[in-house]
Amino acid sequence: MTTPGSLVDRHVGFVHALREAGLPVSPAEGLDAAHALMVIDLAERETLREAYAATLVKRPAHRPGFDLLFDLWFPPVTTGAEGTAVAEDAEDAELPELRERLAELLMGDPADPAFREFARAMVGRFGQVQAAPGRQSWFSFPVLRALSPETLVARMLAAMLAERGGLPEKVARRHIARTTEAFTEAVASDVRRRISEESGVEKIARSAVRPPIDRVDFLRATKEELARLRREVYPLARRLATRLSIRQKRGRRGRLDFRRTVRASLSTGGVPLTTHLRPPRPHRPELVVLCDASDSVSTFSHFTLLLTFALREQFTKVRAFAFVDTVDEITDLFAPGADVLDAIGRLADEADIVRFGRTDYGHVFERFAERFPDAVGPRTSLLILGDARSNYQVPALGTLKRLAGQARHAYWLNPEPRAQWDTGDSLATSYGSVVPMHECRNVAQLAAFVETLAS
Repeated sequence: MTTPGSLVDRHVGFVHALREAGLPVSPAEGLDAAHALMVIDLAERETLREAYAATLVKRPAHRPGFDLLFDLWFPPVTTGAEGTAVAEDAEDAELPELRERLAELLMGDPADPAFREFARAMVGRFGQVQAAPGRQSWFSFPVLRALSPETLVARMLAAMLAERGGLPEKVARRHIARTTEAFTEAVASDVRRRISEESGVEKIARSAVRPPIDRVDFLRATKEELARLRREVYPLARRLATRLSIRQKRGRRGRLDFRRTVRASLSTGGVPLTTHLRPPRPHRPELVVLCDASDSVSTFSHFTLLLTFALREQFTKVRAFAFVDTVDEITDLFAPGADVLDAIGRLADEADIVRFGRTDYGHVFERFAERFPDAVGPRTSLLILGDARSNYQVPALGTLKRLAGQARHAYWLNPEPRAQWDTGDSLATSYGSVVPMHECRNVAQLAAFVETLAS
């Protein structure tokens, strides 16, 4: 077991764990948090929590991971110091009595200290089981299976409606669902605490915390995370559009015209009292997006298309093309006013992008150059989205080089981790030698790239 000894050790370990979990905590913010600890009552655990949150948490989406790590590094109790009346009663009470007590707590306020004390007591009684021969560990499942809170709903609902005349059933059900979820989380939190005491807080911290939603890998997102990622796209687009508009406004003055400024200074004895600027050049580029729509990277391509079309006002013109082993234009699916999610759903049915169903980048580049010769020009930023896995087909590097040479800029976003490039049928290095290839596995990396794209 590795447990930090002093408060300084805990502080350093906690800040490091936040960074490992993907929360952006700078050294200066770590120092701000340390200074905050000097002016609060450290015995007040919730005050300590909020002091850390105020100095280290930047976005609401980061708060769940922060709270989970805080509970691991600053637990409310430690094993051996949890002897409360609730825990003592739990040792002797029969299961029906414990279920009755749980029902009372679920009808009440989850902020009541007795709520978490009961959860800890139940983990102590039911949570330890044999995980392997000669080895025991802690789990939430046996606790919830023994108490079975979902089977108490009808009883609790009847009691709440009888006690609180006029309470709508919908409100009562919502309250029960909320407190049941809180109890489940309280059990899980105590299980994590006990495992961290046995195995080390650093180990459980690395495995227990899901990264913030903007750092979840596109290719590994769960169904729930995919829904949250879709909701992230439009706020992200608004933030990026605002930044890009400000940057463009700043550039409207043009660059310093050194020759005219020096010439004008002759009338003032060489002192440049008046500066002269060159006329600004049109800044908004055209954008051509060429995206792999095969199943292996479809999630990544869909989110990139969503963001690109949410930002279309930042570009003079946007054209989009999709491919698997042949290519077709899909710009019309994303006409102004169209439902972008609906357009992505129609893509597979209406676009001519499949011949045999196996990705073939070489054939795609050749067909693109043949069918759409006017798509890429000197004002075009060419953006290729895909994993560069071409099923061992001919890469057509010469065609790609010609397309990239016709464009003002060319970029390739690859959703695979860089360590997996050039494994199997990946041609990442070969294609990257022609078009600069960037790792783009999550929303944070995508946002950083889009800012450079329109700069």
